[in-house]
Amino acid sequence: MVQVRRWLEGPWVPPYLGKAPYLWLLSLNFFFWKYFYIKPTLQELGMLALSIAAFVPMYFASYWLRNQRAVPLLLATVALGFAWAPFNFGACTFFIFACSMCAALEQPRHAYFGIGLILGGAALVSLAVQLPLTFLLPALAVGAPVGIASVMDARVRRSGQQLLRKQEEVEHLARIAERERISRDLHDLLGHTLSLIAIKAELAGRLLERDAAATAKEIKDIETTARHALAEVRSAVTGFRQSGFAQELAQARAALAAAGVELDADVQSFPMPATVENVLALSLREAVTNILRHARATRCEVSVRQGGGQVVCHISDDGSAPVDRDALASGNGLRGMRERVMAAGGRLALQAGHGGPGGGLALELHLPMGAAA
Repeated sequence: MVQVRRWLEGPWVPPYLGKAPYLWLLSLNFFFWKYFYIKPTLQELGMLALSIAAFVPMYFASYWLRNQRAVPLLLATVALGFAWAPFNFGACTFFIFACSMCAALEQPRHAYFGIGLILGGAALVSLAVQLPLTFLLPALAVGAPVGIASVMDARVRRSGQQLLRKQEEVEHLARIAERERISRDLHDLLGHTLSLIAIKAELAGRLLERDAAATAKEIKDIETTARHALAEVRSAVTGFRQSGFAQELAQARAALAAAGVELDADVQSFPMPATVENVLALSLREAVTNILRHARATRCEVSVRQGGGQVVCHISDDGSAPVDRDALASGNGLRGMRERVMAAGGRLALQAGHGGPGGGLALELHLPMGAAA
């Protein structure tokens, strides 16, 4: 009973089809033309009511079912046409409706083959029962174009729905990619900045009792660094941050110097695409953050050169702390760096143990000069 109430409440056809399917039911008036000049018997009136009551639900259901599930509706509608053809030439309307229902068959060859079978069946019953042309002509002249138009319209609608689903999928993937970008950028920004703040805070704590002026300077640097980080986080979230490599190198030098690490930079001067420069800047930031946190290094070397249509960046340290290769491979920093490099069409090589037995790390990035923003 609940199911019947839900069906009665509707909608009886998919909402995107609008009101047209309801208007098409007006075509059933062909079925009643005979009775404008011939009075039906009581039995015939009962059969008419049963036929309409059986057909209308099948008609609405044909808009919801597809392929094999719609075939019984087609056969039942054609059967109504066969049953009424000898008694009412308006039975041609059932064959026309059956042709339009072929749109439920998603394979075009199946749909057109079904239309051909339905119209062929109408022709056969017309010849077998010797029905007048008023039955056959409407079935052929209207059934064929209505069926073909319905199939083509259904194909266009399905293509539009598929395109919409693909567009939604692309938007979903774009949202995922944007979240990953923000995650990588925030990791690099906050990891580097917080490491620098921690180092300067420790230095300020050691200088507090010995040199008040130096302590005040370090505290001022901490404030400046925090404000700068806040601005960078805001820019990263809105997607407009493009950190220049020269600026990042200067910040790296200051951060390493605060930790007692000497930076030896050999950077060739040449114009590079903005995408390449941003990837190099973020990779340098992540590498410096790792050095400050884990390496226990005294020296860091950075070199950038151009050759063979590529930009090659080499970053290494002489750290004495053992390198945990598993933790390094699973860490967010290296993974984010690798994703950026691959997105720009480049590759990243990693060598552990560069600084001595089990310690030190060397990174080498190869980025094409033609990388697009």
